[in-house]
Amino acid sequence: MARLTQTCFAGILALLIASASSCRADARVHTNALNFDPKVREAYHSFYLLDYPAAVQRFERIHAEHPGDPYATTMLLEVMIFQELYRQDLLDTTFYANDGFLTGKHATNEDAKKRDEIFALADEAVREADWRVSKNGNDVDALFARGWARSLRCTYVAMVERGFGAGFRLAGKAKDDCERVLKIDPNYVDAKLVVGVYEYVVGALPFPFKILIGFAGITGSKSKGMELLRDDAARGVATKVDASTVIALFLRREGKYTDAIQVVLGLKQQYPRDFLFCLEEANLRKDDGQGMKAVDAYRALIADGQKPGYFAEARLELAYFGLGDALRGQRHYGEAAQAYEMAAAEKNVGTELKVRTLLDAGECHDALGEREQAVKDYQAAIDAGPNTSRADTARKRLKSPYKVN
Repeated sequence: MARLTQTCFAGILALLIASASSCRADARVHTNALNFDPKVREAYHSFYLLDYPAAVQRFERIHAEHPGDPYATTMLLEVMIFQELYRQDLLDTTFYANDGFLTGKHATNEDAKKRDEIFALADEAVREADWRVSKNGNDVDALFARGWARSLRCTYVAMVERGFGAGFRLAGKAKDDCERVLKIDPNYVDAKLVVGVYEYVVGALPFPFKILIGFAGITGSKSKGMELLRDDAARGVATKVDASTVIALFLRREGKYTDAIQVVLGLKQQYPRDFLFCLEEANLRKDDGQGMKAVDAYRALIADGQKPGYFAEARLELAYFGLGDALRGQRHYGEAAQAYEMAAAEKNVGTELKVRTLLDAGECHDALGEREQAVKDYQAAIDAGPNTSRADTARKRLKSPYKVN
């Protein structure tokens, strides 16, 4: 969901994705010609359905057919990164909707082989772009591809490796590339995604965190960032869907849930079988205090996810987790604990999510006075991710039962 890319670089981002399949651009808007290639549009259609194996296969063919083209390389890089983020349950925006992502200890299941493949592709894209820029300093396609590749690598570094200092340095270089694109060609609207996310995220970062990562003197503007993102969402070609996804995430962080729901409903209308867009609608209804409407939305999503072939790949643990949160918010602690435990039991659940759901299940059991089951869940959370912030909380719960406020 984004080039969750630029978004995620601050650890705020989730989801995201790019829109080369919606190519009805304003006549004044300029973009890479590859975005109008039917093969690219078909590949992105698979991408937006979260059918990553099909998308990777198609982008690999495009990459092979365009040797030396940094844009073709970066498109392949994007889908490979998001496939890996989805595998690790890192594309649920709940993870980034507050600053806990920045300050806590989290567990990820990094695949070293995949990491090396991703970094090799990112290096390849930058080398290809560097060569073209050395021949023509005003090559906006090459400059954008380089900025995009850097922002994608930043996303991986921040979200998977939690290397925020390194990630922000990459983000700064990506922003510089895309600002240069816009200076050369103000109608290259796709570049506004990277610049807009950078402006918003840096403007929103807590000052102590800026000091921690060495960015104390760096400034940004949330309002400027949103202005750039809204223009991209309205007129962009390759990054139109990304921009809308990021806008929804930022609106969620600001508590503007009604506005965010409208953005996500628009995305769902385009891609009704994108599991993450359906999940985000339910998440937003929960955050908006819609109570049982949110519960119904999660249950409907789970039911659809259990239908063979309805979604390309449904990560039901994310829906069960959201359902648990929604039920807990209604003080239905028994059903909430069951939903959390269903999430933890899913075969492919990521480590961080497993720890979170087990801790939450234990707290629900404590709320019901079911201390024995609560202790089992707390211990399971510790065993699943012993070096995480939530495991630290679970250790406290073993000593002193959770009490409902």
